[in-house]
Amino acid sequence: MGVAGPAGPVMDRDEVDRALARLGAEHEAIETSLLALQDHAGRRLLEGARLTGTTEERWASAEQEITLLWAYFDAYADALRTAREVRSRRRLPSRGDLVELTELLRGESVTIAPGAGAGGTSPSITGPAKLSEQFTLAALVDRMNALYASSLDMVVAADAVWSALPARIDMLAAELARTRQLAHSVGVRPGEHPAGDDLERITGSLTLLREEVVSDPLTYWRRSAGSSAPGGGRPDTTAYDREARALEDVRREIEAVLGVRQDAEVRLGRLRDVLSRADRVLAEARSARGEVLAKIAGSDVPAVSGPPTVLQEQLATAAEYRRHGQWNRLSPLLESLESKAEDELLRARAELTAVTAPLAIRAELRGRLDAYKAKVARLGFAEDPFLVERYDAARRMLWSAPCNLRAAEAAVLRYQRAAADALSAPADRTARGES
Repeated sequence: MGVAGPAGPVMDRDEVDRALARLGAEHEAIETSLLALQDHAGRRLLEGARLTGTTEERWASAEQEITLLWAYFDAYADALRTAREVRSRRRLPSRGDLVELTELLRGESVTIAPGAGAGGTSPSITGPAKLSEQFTLAALVDRMNALYASSLDMVVAADAVWSALPARIDMLAAELARTRQLAHSVGVRPGEHPAGDDLERITGSLTLLREEVVSDPLTYWRRSAGSSAPGGGRPDTTAYDREARALEDVRREIEAVLGVRQDAEVRLGRLRDVLSRADRVLAEARSARGEVLAKIAGSDVPAVSGPPTVLQEQLATAAEYRRHGQWNRLSPLLESLESKAEDELLRARAELTAVTAPLAIRAELRGRLDAYKAKVARLGFAEDPFLVERYDAARRMLWSAPCNLRAAEAAVLRYQRAAADALSAPADRTARGES
């Protein structure tokens, strides 16, 4: 080793040969990477696309970076070639050769001329214009690595979005077209049915989404947190997923309308049957109310409502929709009618129960009276005058018309108590009768 110069201690022959071998390998690796970037499908697409927004801005910067990369690489290759020429002069380099090689390999021996590779603009991309820049080969490799990573990140991100989203959007658009045809066949159209309006909105949203994805793919790119590798992230499918879910909801609704078309007559028949049963129950309630008023006294008998004319009118409307194939209108009407018809039947049954409650109470009192009489007879007290008298009094009230339920219930209770006393204390029966 000789005296140190501006580039540091003078390298010996072995150090020079090792440095040249390493730089030659780096040269090949850099050239391979730059050629791969040049041939990258994403870069070719970016060159031919009509870009907007963030992607347009970043691609303009990336194009300058790529151009500058090649300028740096050419300068690197020239410096390496010069160093190899110096080394090839002699098998055993002289002192002067080693000093020159040390300066070439370790010193700031690479000069980048102003506007190199950038059409007369500064090669610093974002910085102010400079007359020239001096680099060591190592610093130049670091600069190229940084520019390459930045350019590749942009190209990979755009390519990933273009590879993922447009194809999926096109598939969803095809499904949308099939759904629109199906919707049209069952009368689901914009302005006439909410699902038709949804289809119209989804169509516009998908068209706009595809245009934005194609012209500004970086808007739909989400970088992974903490990732510094080029292309570290994923396409943002939020907008696509939202429209896909909306289309699925519409498709299910249209399938429901199709189901209505297939079983409309069966469902209409069931509706007619339910409403007919409700009418019959109300008729029975009205008849029972007359019977209750005639046979029961002192009870508050509720009035019975009339037949559900509104539901009958809606049922007629539903039948009209079916005749004219207006399935989109029939579907919600049938669902509403089915719920209302069941409610109407339950209401009719509740009215019948409320109206016939006095008759049920009278029947329960009659059964209770006869049950106690049978028990008394089984225990040998059937001929007891006091019990016979109490029984006859209760029976006359329960089998008379109109029947006063309150008085009849009191008479049954008196018979029950008398029977209970007779069965528990037969010896005192006569005394109680006399009193």
